[in-house]
Amino acid sequence: MTASTPHHRKTTAEPVPELHPLPADDGHLPQFHVVGFTGHRQLAEPAKARACLGEALDALAQQAAGEWIGVSSVALGSDVLFARLVLDRKIAWQALLPFPPAEFHKDFDPKTWAEVEALLGRAEIVTVLGGEGQREEAYLDCGIETVNACDVLIALWDGEPARGRGGTAEVVTYARELGRPLVVIDPTTGAVRRENFQHFRPRDRELAFLNALPDPPQLAAAPTDARSRVERFQLKADHAANRGAPKFRTLRASIVLLHAAATIVATAGLAFDWHPLLVSWAKLSFLLGSLGAVLAINHYQAQHTWVRCRLAAEIGRAALATWGMPRKAALFEDLELPEVRQLVRSLHTLHIRGASERRANLDTFRQNYRNERINDQLRYYRRRLDHAAPQLARLRFGFVVSTLVAILCSAAYALHATLHIGELHPAFESVAFHFLPIVLPVVAAAFIALIAINDLHRRVARYREMCHLLEAAHKQIVVTHTWHSLEHLVRRTERALLQEVLEWHTLMSHLESH
Repeated sequence: MTASTPHHRKTTAEPVPELHPLPADDGHLPQFHVVGFTGHRQLAEPAKARACLGEALDALAQQAAGEWIGVSSVALGSDVLFARLVLDRKIAWQALLPFPPAEFHKDFDPKTWAEVEALLGRAEIVTVLGGEGQREEAYLDCGIETVNACDVLIALWDGEPARGRGGTAEVVTYARELGRPLVVIDPTTGAVRRENFQHFRPRDRELAFLNALPDPPQLAAAPTDARSRVERFQLKADHAANRGAPKFRTLRASIVLLHAAATIVATAGLAFDWHPLLVSWAKLSFLLGSLGAVLAINHYQAQHTWVRCRLAAEIGRAALATWGMPRKAALFEDLELPEVRQLVRSLHTLHIRGASERRANLDTFRQNYRNERINDQLRYYRRRLDHAAPQLARLRFGFVVSTLVAILCSAAYALHATLHIGELHPAFESVAFHFLPIVLPVVAAAFIALIAINDLHRRVARYREMCHLLEAAHKQIVVTHTWHSLEHLVRRTERALLQEVLEWHTLMSHLESH
């Protein structure tokens, strides 16, 4: 599940007795569709409700390829019916509980609770939302979270207003407000009504784009498990991002430099009274080259591809770094970017199944995370800082020198014109009074543009911050001796690393729109 959730949620993942195999195409990340459920506790026609609900699940399976996952609470009545139908169809089921099991079982008689416990034992993951506040509010939280997590919501609802807080009507109303695709089934008459299915996307375009990226050269053999599949995907996205970044920056820098060159040539023609044919053709060539760079960016979508691939690569890198850790919650549960919703869901689902198959050893995971994640990122940010800081200093120096010389030339021309100081050599006048005062401000602007294109001010500041954070994490991880404390440190570190990527993503996306 990828939707944002209350900060107090707790999740427990137990070994899954019924593992769901990956689709046959091992070169891609699978797309998972989520069907949520809400319904009444009391059913007048249980058999009819069961038949209609089963038909609705079968219809969804035929409507969209890929694996479906069921999400629901497991309260009395409809919820239990939904969970059984989903599991009978070999569909993975993820359970939401309003309270911890020790409290939740008070809503059941012993026999029914035994049945519910058996269902929870077959759940792919059990999420406890916290249970703060009144009991009805906790059940409403389950319904709201179900809507947030699903692509399609099935509701066994008689169409009547809610009889109390947390009723089915409130959950349906919330789903309608979000425009969530709905399948409303009247549990008495069996009438089925579909709503908002124009918003249903059987194929996620962003995940399809990332899956279609070409494999990097000398890639290892086809993956044999979930982790190796994610690793292959991450390498593919990273390779595409690395190929796109230099192209984009080079094209953007060339636009600035070609415009500056055209201005210098034109100014030289005027200042020195040069009018050979070569000057005109040179100016035209520079301007056409600049236009060609703009068209190339738009045609090849260099920036768009770069930004998308880099974000996907870093999300995949974080998923691999935390692989096997029995996380209590999705790593990126607070990430609200629609374009990566399916990607995050796929990575989280594969992680759940990978962790169920092979639980990581705490000491081994801690050592690997420190050496392969923290140290690797620390080396990366130090290396980037060592490269970006001198580059920023050089471009700043160029800007300052260009600006000061331009000011001096302009001041000298003003004084000479005002005070009528003696005659100067014509060549000196042409250079100092006519050429440099026009060209140098353009050169200074080019330096500033190159700083902006390379995002140097932000990058240098953020690289320093990230080095400080990672150095602290490197020391703190040594004294983490429980999964709880280790997860807290890992989540804080990954959140900071992701925040840096998201900040960059927002900036680059904004530049692309202009």
